[in-house]
This record gives sequence, structure tokens and C-alpha cells, in this order.
Amino acid sequence: MQTANEIRQQFLDFFRSKGHQIVPSAPIVVKNDPTLLFTNAGMNQFKDYFLGNKQPEHTRIADTQKCLRVSGKHNDLEEVGVDTYHHTMFEMLGNWSFGDYFKKEAIEWSWELLTKVYGIPVDRIYVTVFEGDAKENLPKDEEAYGFWKQHIAEDRILLGNKKDNFWEMGDTGPCGPCSEIHVDCRTAEERAAVDGKALVNADHPQVIEIWNNVFMQFNRMKDGSLQPLPAMHVDTGMGLERLVRVLQGKTSNYDTDLFTGTIAATEKITGKKYDYSDSKEAVAFRVLADHIRAIGFTIADGQMPSNTGAGYVIRRILRRAVRYYYSYLDYKQPMLHQLMPVLAKQFENVFPELQKQVEFVSKVVKEEEESFLRTLEKGLKRIDDVIANAKNGTIEGGAAFELYDTYGFPSDLTRLIASENGLSVDEAGFEAAMQKQKDMARAATAIDTDDWIVLNDISENKFVGYDSLEAAATVAKYRKVKAKGKESYQIVLDVTPFYAESGGQVGDTGELIFPNESIQIIDTKKENNLIIHFAETIPESLSGSILAKVDVARRRDIQAHHSATHLLHAALRQVLGTHVAQKGSLNNDEYLRFDFSHFAKMTDEELLQVENIVNEKIRENIPVVIKEMSKDEAVAMGAMALFGEKYGAVVRVVIMDANYSIELCGGTHVGHTGELGFFKILSESAVGAGLRRVEAVSGKAAAEYVNHNLTELQHAKALLKNPK
Repeated sequence: MQTANEIRQQFLDFFRSKGHQIVPSAPIVVKNDPTLLFTNAGMNQFKDYFLGNKQPEHTRIADTQKCLRVSGKHNDLEEVGVDTYHHTMFEMLGNWSFGDYFKKEAIEWSWELLTKVYGIPVDRIYVTVFEGDAKENLPKDEEAYGFWKQHIAEDRILLGNKKDNFWEMGDTGPCGPCSEIHVDCRTAEERAAVDGKALVNADHPQVIEIWNNVFMQFNRMKDGSLQPLPAMHVDTGMGLERLVRVLQGKTSNYDTDLFTGTIAATEKITGKKYDYSDSKEAVAFRVLADHIRAIGFTIADGQMPSNTGAGYVIRRILRRAVRYYYSYLDYKQPMLHQLMPVLAKQFENVFPELQKQVEFVSKVVKEEEESFLRTLEKGLKRIDDVIANAKNGTIEGGAAFELYDTYGFPSDLTRLIASENGLSVDEAGFEAAMQKQKDMARAATAIDTDDWIVLNDISENKFVGYDSLEAAATVAKYRKVKAKGKESYQIVLDVTPFYAESGGQVGDTGELIFPNESIQIIDTKKENNLIIHFAETIPESLSGSILAKVDVARRRDIQAHHSATHLLHAALRQVLGTHVAQKGSLNNDEYLRFDFSHFAKMTDEELLQVENIVNEKIRENIPVVIKEMSKDEAVAMGAMALFGEKYGAVVRVVIMDANYSIELCGGTHVGHTGELGFFKILSESAVGAGLRRVEAVSGKAAAEYVNHNLTELQHAKALLKNPK
């Protein structure tokens, strides 16, 4: 029987033989894309190519991508572990064509790989093609149908509706018909009794979709209309977990070697046996085997558990796992951290970032577990009060939601405890409270974005802000945006000196000077690969040449703090140890904030030592040397790469004394460390499990801090001399 590692490698080798460049997985945590918290599909890291914001180095690409989904077409978080084929974190095998091959080759190679290389019997395969949609004026995908007829019997080619066979990136953007491949894993007797085609896309646990070929042909506009794309692309995705299950002849993804190691480790820790059933105990084993992957890989990619955004998603997944081992495996102490080394070892040659940080990730997880176990105890006491106050044999929906929202109780656990006490739960009230929270969250983040108005079609805008703080430019496109009842505008230039928020450094502000007026740029951000300038107003005409000018004084203060951050990072590693790694940063014109991995409060002596080292490097007036090279060259010379960052083929290396600080960094910096003048730590605190934060000032902000404190000191001395 082939192992999962062998199956994964066969996929990559097959597409390498078809001229595809094999690329590494992008981090599971998404940056520079306001529409996503996590990578939820293999195509996410290639959105720029589909949107036309960037030209690909290779027109054919293949990879295996770490993905995370906790909601969507099928898999709400509360269902994961209950069935046998949906997951939170999963691997998506994919092959892409960017304006190169299209439907013929994609279909032909899918068939060749599945039937010739992997040997899946033809009589177990069904394919679907788009049936068309009259409302959208979209015809049946006759082209895909015709190509499939060359490989498979027509009675196995099924027509699918828009919901199943027309893929869209979002409300707007590239989209197109798709062709799914399904495999019937039932026994011969079951297949003889019921025709498999009746079970395709019917959520049957043994008739499953394993591969989807998306044919990007259109661009969805804000008004709902479809425009043909200038270049057509192929975007495919095949779930490794499902493929391995099919090839290993299993009836559950959890019975494959992708999960059995974790399940065996859980058996050893808890002293219980996994029985492959639908019991709560068996579900708990599956929940742990699934959730540990989502937890481990997201933390390794830099997303710490927290109470907001992506961090809250991870905390919620972790707490769901704790609830299951606590309630159904009768294990009352931290357990997930004990599974982390098993997971890290399993994937060390595929996603090595977890193995490299396994001690840190394990400690973070253990602290999170300990914290929630204390909360869980309080929740169990709270549910006693809820049960005592239940009226007419029913727990109120609001009370059930409080248990879910405040204490992390899943609704099925509340129902179980209720039934054990002869009670039911007001399901409608619970769902109403849940929907209200979702609506509030959606309203708080809702952004209504118009279509781009294109004046000058460009593939990507050029950043010149390393060398110049003003530049002649033209407006390439702009759009109106409404958020929280306020209108603003987003502007893309062909050339810009404005640095877009990235790597902890905030975006530049400044002005765009048009022939008859100027407008203020209040922020600069990056969306996918586009540098976008934010303005509250725009002139009547945006055509013609303009002058883009960055606020010079503000930029200098920002880059002083960015350079100071590099010096601080190196000093922390020197004083506390090389386990220290950057986990987040903020560099603005007022101060710097630096989050790093460390498990103890820093002493006053350690803080003073760090401060002294940084100030010593400032006094040395070290030249800040910036070079471009390949990532491998940079790492070989000792450059620090941050986990969770996606680096291109060529990286920017910032060197402040080759024996002290070498980091990969796309931000802007001072020319010499002496320009920082002085460095002062303002505070050191804990911000999460295994996570410390230093706030500090340098440059002009440090000078202001010193002047302020000297004034305060002089005032205090004056009061001592003359108390009245």
C-alpha cells in the first residue's frame, strides 16, 4: 500500500513531467488580502495572476498547499470529526495554467494521473460538467463535455448546476465553469444495489469529490455581469486526504496514515481505544486528529491564538479540541501539546516550519489549554445554575448561547448535558442569538466596493520609494469604497514612492498633486500585489501626469523605528537566547512595538542590557547595507527569515553589521544607525501564551521622550526646593 508521502510525491512528479514548476506552499495565514484570514484554497497565493496584477514567472505551476476552512459549502466547524471526510486544515494538491494550456490538457492529465498512475478503476469514477444557466445567459460547457467523452463513457458524465459547477472567487473577480471528479468507494454489493450517479453531490460519505478543475473564463463585475477574461486560466484542486483514502482503500480519511499516528498517540495518552464508530468517544479521537493540524500549522506560520480575527478562529478550534478530550475521553489535563511533536515529525519533510519551532508551539498550546481548562471548570458550574433555572423543561436559547460564547461550550455538549438532566434546549433561541452575533460582526466589517474604473491598464505598479520620496506618475485606476457609512477612494498609480503597509511598517501618507489641485493620501496598503493609495476625495479629472509626494518627516520617523526594531531583535536574541523569534511588529512614526517568543517576564537587568546593546550599535554609526539576492544565498549568509512569510525568488537583505543583524526585510530603513540618535524601552509585557511585547522609541520620538522627562525632572527638583 502506498503511503501518503508517496502519493503526494507522485502528484508533484507527474506534473513536473508535464512542464510544471513545483513551488512551496504559501503560509496558511494570509497577509495583504483583506478578503481572507487564512489560505482556504490552493489558488489563493496565485490571485495576483488571475487578477492581472502580476505576471507569473512560470505559466505552469503545481504544489501542495496548506489550507484552512472552518465554514463554507459543507464543513461548519461543529461538523468536523462527526463525518469522515471534512477537515479544518487540509492539503490541496493543485496544478495551474496561467494563459497556457486549458480544458483539453487539464482533463487529459487528470484522467491519466488518476487512472494510469494511481490506478483508480474507471468504473468507480464519475465526472461533472456545467449544465449552463439561463438566468446568467451561460451555455452548457460543451467543450469540457466533448473532451471528457474522449476518456470516459457518456453515462458517467453528469451535468451540474451553477451551485456545484460554476466556481467564483468571491462576489466579484475571476470565475468560470468547473469540472469535478468523483469516486465511488462503496462495496460491490452497494454499487449493484444503487447506481453511483444518483449519489454524486448528495453528501454520501462513500461517493466523494476528490478533484475539481476550474476553467477561469470570466470576470464577475459588481453589477453581477460577466466579462470575458483577456487570458484564460486553469485552477485545479485535489484534497490529499480524500485521494489517500481512495488509494489506500479506506472508508474514512481518519483511517489513513495521515491521521493514524496522531490517533495512536491519543490512545497511548488517554488509555482509551479508537473504535471507528460514531460514538462521542470516537468523534473525539477524530476531532483531536484533525484540530491538532490546524492549531500547529497556523501557530507555526505566525498566527497566535487571541480574542479577535484569525487568532480567535485558532483559539476556538483549540478550545473545541479541549472540550472533546475533557468531556468524552475523560482527560482533565493539557493533552494537545503532547501531540505536537508527533505531528511535527510526520510533516518535517513537507512543511518543516513546525518541526523547527515545535518546542515553542507546544508551549503556546499548553498555556492555552491550561487557561481554557480553568474556564471550562467555571462553565460547568455555570451550567448547573442554568439547569436549576430552566423553565418548562427547557434551557433558554440565550443561556445556551452564553455557554457557547463565554465558556466555549459547543451546542451539542449543552444538549447532551441537558438531556442527561431531562431537559431540552431552545434551539430556535440559540440560533437567533448566534445569527445576531454574526450579523453584528458582518455589519462592523462590511465594505461596499465599486468596480475599478480603469484609465491605464497595467499589470503591476512600480514601487520607487526606496530611492525617492516623490515621483511623476499617472493614475492607472480608481474606485469608490463605502465602509461604516463613510465614502472614500482607492487609487492605483503606475509608479509610486508610497510604501504600502507591510512587515509591521505602516503605510505612507502624503499628497498627489494634479494640474489644478492636490489631494491628501491618508494611508497606503497592499491588496494582493497592488499598492493602493487611500484618499477621502478625488479631483474631477484624474487623467494626465501627476506628482506623488510622500510626507518626508513622517517616513523618516517610521523608518527610524523600523531600523531600531532590527537592532532590538538582535539584542533580545543576544540577551535572552536564540529561541527568541519575531512574532509581530508595528513601526509607526510615534513608537515601535515588537512581539517575540519568550516564556518569562524580562527582568530590569535584562531590559537595561538590551537597551545598552542597541544604543551601543547606534553610537557605532553602522552603515545599513541592503542587498538583493536569492533566498538560499541570504539564509546561507545567516539572514533571519520570518516563519509565516511568503518570500519570492529574489529577497531583500538588510545588514547592520554582518556579525550582529542580518534579516530579510522589504521595509525602508535609515542609512546609518547613528541616525537613530537614542533608543529607549518604554514597557515590556505579556500579550499571550509564550508571547512577550516590548514597546520602545528611537529617533525623534526618543529625543522628545528624553526632553519631556528632563522637564519633568527639573520640575520635580524645583518643587523639592520650593514646595509652595
